[in-house]
Amino acid sequence: MEVTLDNLTKKFGDFTAVDSISLTMTCGVFGLLGVNGAGKTTLMRMLCTLVKPTSGNIYCNGKDIFGMDGEYRNLLGYLPQDFGFYPEFTVKDYLLYISSIKGIRPIVAKKRTRELLAKVGLAQAADKKMKKLSGGMKRRAGIAQAMLNDPKILILDEPTAGLDPNERIRFRNLISELSEDRLVLLSTHIVSDIEYVAKEIWMMKDGKIANKGTLEEILQSMPEKVWICHVPQTGVSALAKKHRISNIRAGHGTAELRIISAEKPCEEAVPAVPVLEDVFLYYFGETGGDEDAVV
Repeated sequence: MEVTLDNLTKKFGDFTAVDSISLTMTCGVFGLLGVNGAGKTTLMRMLCTLVKPTSGNIYCNGKDIFGMDGEYRNLLGYLPQDFGFYPEFTVKDYLLYISSIKGIRPIVAKKRTRELLAKVGLAQAADKKMKKLSGGMKRRAGIAQAMLNDPKILILDEPTAGLDPNERIRFRNLISELSEDRLVLLSTHIVSDIEYVAKEIWMMKDGKIANKGTLEEILQSMPEKVWICHVPQTGVSALAKKHRISNIRAGHGTAELRIISAEKPCEEAVPAVPVLEDVFLYYFGETGGDEDAVV
């Protein structure tokens, strides 16, 4: 399975949401990392044929996906950032309903629903109403609906939004398991979601790919260095005005700072090994983006 983006561009009036992106995906997890408003959702909607590009093409195994029509959508599973459901449906009824929309035969749908409920850890909640589920359980039900047609391409838009740390870990492990024989594209602004499961990471900023590669390649390409220094708490403000600080650990009258800087930020600073969070801060700054932006 291979999906190729060839000079893909999407404009809304004078605004360019996705700007001339060319990339190739095969089986495994690909992480699309960027702040809200970077263009991730627009890119995913084009991959799901929900939005047509202004220019450029998307190919699946050499065929244009918009020309493939239903043949391509049969290969596709999609979990949008906000997916709809009937709150009075039980989890099982919800999955059977989605199966009917996807044209899956009832006997196959029942078997597939049982299998997926077990896989996502919702077997005990099969007869529970959707409105009674926790946020994490709803996301797992969302994964199950995306997997009903056993897709070879699985597209997940901000799948861990609003989940607690335990649910996020469980979700990552599930995605890793599902990626063994399929292509998974996971969009997120949370570094830990993809740090350990993605075979390749794409860092998206202002509609463009700012950096891409394996975790090791991205860390090695870090344009600036990472430093650790211990300073009096009274000196933190001055350093913060001059440098990007990725972490502050306060002590008794002192603070340990993790600073991103091309030059040694202070006399006491010592080099540190960069992590993906440092790279994220370098490209996207201290703010995490507008929480309400969806582009």
